[in-house]
Amino acid sequence: MENYINTPIKQLIIKFPNIGEILEDYKISCVSCSIGSCLLKDIIEVHNLSEDEEKEVIKRISEVIYPNRAISIPKIERKIKSSLKEIGYSPPMKILVNEHMLIKRWLNLIPEVIKRLDAGLNGNRQIIYDGVDFIRSYADKFHHAKEEDILFKYFDENLEIIKTMLEEHEKGRGYVRSLIESAEKRDNNGIANSLLAYQELLTEHIKKEDEILYPWMDRNLSLNQIGRLYSKFNELEEKGNGIKEKYTNFIINLEEKFKN
Repeated sequence: MENYINTPIKQLIIKFPNIGEILEDYKISCVSCSIGSCLLKDIIEVHNLSEDEEKEVIKRISEVIYPNRAISIPKIERKIKSSLKEIGYSPPMKILVNEHMLIKRWLNLIPEVIKRLDAGLNGNRQIIYDGVDFIRSYADKFHHAKEEDILFKYFDENLEIIKTMLEEHEKGRGYVRSLIESAEKRDNNGIANSLLAYQELLTEHIKKEDEILYPWMDRNLSLNQIGRLYSKFNELEEKGNGIKEKYTNFIINLEEKFKN
């Protein structure tokens, strides 16, 4: 069982599909993860399972891997702290969560953007370019930069959970490049496919960060580190030249436009 504890979860689920169902019972959605390179032992730690839950899930997984055999259940040496299940964010994490809320409002508008594109409505092509500007300037340069250039530097970037988040950032940038190429070719199907792929990726990515990554990080940052993070994030806010207001207004105006 020791070898399987140190195996990437996607490999395990492909080989033993029932493991995915077991993890779902503990609200661990590895089946839908676009990367799936986290090790089984890291998943259990990062998802903040109690010691009793840890024993249960490892026992159930071992029964799938070794049916009808008595297996010694290894204890995972935790590198991180456990805490209560309720999510409460530190001030710097709250900033990131609030930024996610605006990004999710854009994601929610994507089906209407596609509908108007298919209908050939005037001005919709400009909405595509404005949406790309929002993604690149707000979601990426303003938000993801806080994570990549500041927050993630407080942790070992070789951890699979960090590598997974970085890979998903790059995957999203790839979808945006495809979106621009399709827009330049006036390829409506390509535009729609890129927008939907981006929406699916970011929806799941934000969920993982809000519910798993940020709480895990909060449990392992000292008060001093949290204070420094908050100061650095606020410095970026002040240097943002009204970027938050600009893109909040963009989303509000687009929501109003679609209502009418």
